[in-house]
Amino acid sequence: MDVKLPDGDGTDLLKQLQSRPVKPLVVIISGFGTVDMAVECMSNGAFTFLTKPFSPEQLAVVLKKAEEHTQLVKVNQFLSHGEDDESRFELLGQSKPVEQLRQLIRKVARTQATVLIQGESGTGKELVARALYRESPRGDAPFIKVNCAAIPENLIESEFFGHEKGAFTGALTKREGRFELAHGGTILLDEISEISPQVQAKLLRVLQERELERVGGNRTIKVDVRVIATTNRQLEESVERKEFRQDLYFRLNVVPVIVPPLRERKEDIPILATQFRERFVRKHGIHVVGMSPACMEELQRHNWPGNVRELQNVIERAVILCNEGGVLEPAHLGLTPNTMEISTPIARPATFSMTTPMGASVTQTAEQSADFQTLSEIEKHHILAALEHCKGNRTHAAKILDISIRTLRNKLNEYGYKNQEANAPTEVGEI
Repeated sequence: MDVKLPDGDGTDLLKQLQSRPVKPLVVIISGFGTVDMAVECMSNGAFTFLTKPFSPEQLAVVLKKAEEHTQLVKVNQFLSHGEDDESRFELLGQSKPVEQLRQLIRKVARTQATVLIQGESGTGKELVARALYRESPRGDAPFIKVNCAAIPENLIESEFFGHEKGAFTGALTKREGRFELAHGGTILLDEISEISPQVQAKLLRVLQERELERVGGNRTIKVDVRVIATTNRQLEESVERKEFRQDLYFRLNVVPVIVPPLRERKEDIPILATQFRERFVRKHGIHVVGMSPACMEELQRHNWPGNVRELQNVIERAVILCNEGGVLEPAHLGLTPNTMEISTPIARPATFSMTTPMGASVTQTAEQSADFQTLSEIEKHHILAALEHCKGNRTHAAKILDISIRTLRNKLNEYGYKNQEANAPTEVGEI
C-alpha cells in the first residue's frame, strides 16, 4: 500500500486495518520516504517499509518474509493453547524391542515417507511420532497434532482443511486448517481410524496430490506436509469390515512402525518407574527417596493392560500417597489384579466366577457351560456396567473403557440404549 492514495492518506488506512479482527500484513511503499515516516508506519502495525523505486527482486524477498512471518504467527497461536506434557519427554527403555524401535526411527526419520504407527493404547505412539519429527530434516518446521478421536465428527473436516467465512453457521471468519498450519513441517493424525468415510476420501486426495480446498471454498491450496498417523486398532480388520478405505490404508502404511506393549519389555519397568518417580516428585513437591524391592517386584508382576500410561498413573498416585521422606511400597501402588475363582461346594454344581475391573460379574455353572455368553454379549454387559458406574456420563465411561466417545456412542446406538435414555442430557463433545 502506498502512503499517497488518490482518496486519502495510506497511514490512516493502515490504522483502520489494524482495528480489524483479522489483521492483514501491510507493506508500505513510498517515493517520499523518511525515517520518521517509516517509524510511524511500523509503530502503527506495518510489516515493513519500502522506498520507491524498488526492484521486483526486492519485492519478492519482502513478500517471502511476510509469508514466513504469517505462517509462524499461525503456528504460534495454535501451539499457545498448550502442548501435551508428554511432548517434553524421550522414548525411555533399554530392552531389545525399544532398541530396535529406535533404530527404525533413525532410518525412517531422514526420509519424507508417510508413517503409520500402530500399538495398544498407552504404549507411547505419540512419543515415537515426536522422535520421528525431531530427527527429520523438518525438525525446525511446525509439528501439528490432530486428535481425530477428540474432535466432533461435524467439525473434523474444518479442523483438517480449514473453512471460508460463512461456510457454515458460526464460521464468522476465515480459518486455516491444520494441514495449512503444518505447511513445510509434519502433521500427526492421532487415532486416524476414527475419521468418517467422507473425510477419508478428502484425506486421500491430500496424500496423493498434496493439495486441498477449505470447507466452503473453491480455491485449491498446495501443501508440503509430512504425514504421521497413529492407531490402536488393527486397520487391516477395519478395511475388511469396510470401515476404513483400503486405498487410504495403503497410502498411510508406507512405513509401518509397531510399538511393543509394556508386558513384552518388562525389563524397562525399573527405568520407567524411576523416571516417573523423579518427575512426579518434582511436580508435586513430595520428597520420596526411592522404591522398595517389594514395590519393584509388584510392578514386575503386574500385566499392565494400560501399558506405559498406566504405569505412569500408578507411580504418580504412589508418590502422592507416600509419606514425606519415605519410599514407595506395594500398598502405595493400589494394584488390584482381576479375581478368578473356581469353587466346588458339596452338593452344588461347579461354579466359574470372574469379576471384571468395573465390578461387573460373569458366572457360569458346569451345567450351563454349553450356554456361555458370546463375546458381543459380554462386551455389551461390560459397556453398560461401565456407563452405570459413571452414572450415565458417557465421556467418563469412554475414558475408563479406553475407547473414543464416538465408538461408545455407536455401541450404545447398536444396543438401542439411545432410545431408552432419550431424556438423558447430552455429553460434552457429543453430537
